[in-house]
Amino acid sequence: MVTISMQDTLQLDEVMTLYRANEWSSADKPELLIQALRNSDTLVTARIAGKLVGIGNAISDGFLVVYYPHLLVHPSFHGQGIGRQIMQALQQKYTGFHQQMLTADGDAIGFYKRLGFEKAGEAQAMWIYAGTEH
Repeated sequence: MVTISMQDTLQLDEVMTLYRANEWSSADKPELLIQALRNSDTLVTARIAGKLVGIGNAISDGFLVVYYPHLLVHPSFHGQGIGRQIMQALQQKYTGFHQQMLTADGDAIGFYKRLGFEKAGEAQAMWIYAGTEH
């Protein structure tokens, strides 16, 4: 059984296990990563039997715009609806916001389309980025 929470306390070692399993480059900056997650407007965790298996966060102005920078599920638990549950918890909080944004690539594009996201018109994602792909 998956437990979804917006009140969870994260430990650095469990966060690093999850990010490394997904090969996200932010795992190369563990102290900054944990601070960033803890400082998010909203942080959602997914646990099975106490083990962190998924995480998602949101950065928002609190009124009009929300950006979802991270949504990860441990590869051993992909395809079980955990990512969908995390995203639904986030979107429930930001229902009615003028703009909900994220950046998706690869297999994530289809996942987010199934959740109602669509390509942002003719807009192009742009960044100054110190990582690789994640």
